[in-house]
Amino acid sequence: MSEHNMRRRVLARGAAAMAALALFGGQAMAADFPSRQIELIVPFQPGGGTDGVARAFAEAARTHIPRSIVVLNKPGASGAIGWTEMINAKPDGYKLAVVTVELVTLKPMGLVKFNQDDIQPIIQFNADPAAITVHADAPWNTLQEFLADARKTAGKVSVGNAGNGSIWHFAAAALGEKTGIEFNHIPFQGASPAVQALLGKHVDAVAVSPAEVAQYVLAGKLKMLGVMADQRVKNFAKVPTFKEMGIDLSLGTWRGIAGPKNLPPEVLAYLKAESRKAIDEPAFREVLEKQYLGFSYADDKGFRDNMTRDAAVFTELVKTLPMKN
Repeated sequence: MSEHNMRRRVLARGAAAMAALALFGGQAMAADFPSRQIELIVPFQPGGGTDGVARAFAEAARTHIPRSIVVLNKPGASGAIGWTEMINAKPDGYKLAVVTVELVTLKPMGLVKFNQDDIQPIIQFNADPAAITVHADAPWNTLQEFLADARKTAGKVSVGNAGNGSIWHFAAAALGEKTGIEFNHIPFQGASPAVQALLGKHVDAVAVSPAEVAQYVLAGKLKMLGVMADQRVKNFAKVPTFKEMGIDLSLGTWRGIAGPKNLPPEVLAYLKAESRKAIDEPAFREVLEKQYLGFSYADDKGFRDNMTRDAAVFTELVKTLPMKN
């Protein structure tokens, strides 16, 4: 055998050995997973719907995952700060994040470079529509009254949202586009601060989910005027849909768990299986009910399909909507 061929064979054997070692190492890591606590990033302020469902998930998972899941709030930039940290984390399953529909709205607006292709979906467990809600003392008792006043005072009626590029920003902008009305869009670092601003009468309305205003609506402090859904929302059966009022508009959010790309297959399989068990826990479903959050399940592949579909929708929407502050 020539020296050249011998050298090639030695190199080939070395490469094969390195690959086998890497595979063995990955399998060993996956077999030991989890060996320490898992971080779950919530990229919004505490107190909102995303924060609530994340904490419910972490609590329900304790029955099935031997290491605790620690919820960390890292708000800012409509979710981009928290998601960027997760995307850039080592793909070992120890740093995950709650993802919402903003994951696919920010890139079409030119606010971030990442999108759904830069993460590994694990499980979807929630979907909720947008709703227009005003203060209980506001002069409007119907959506029609609210829109009529907003039309008369173009650009003066303020609508709070969860941040520039957030789904609730899209919802209010889409409403303006559908009705030909100009709103003053006010961004906050999450839905909860926006709702607090409404309670303090610092904005005229918010475009957030029913879950995020439910306790205040039921307490008589706020009024929900309409929901952007195909059918009326459970627990708020008296609130009409936009479609019932002649406005063809259905928009909302979804929530689920994701990790960085290239999670080891065994780690992904483990997280998928145990996450599904967690969301089937009666305690988790009870929290969703109490917080008026809608349950909607999809596995990793179904979740990615939903993301890809919505990314296409919002890419087209952003071309037509006045997405400005």
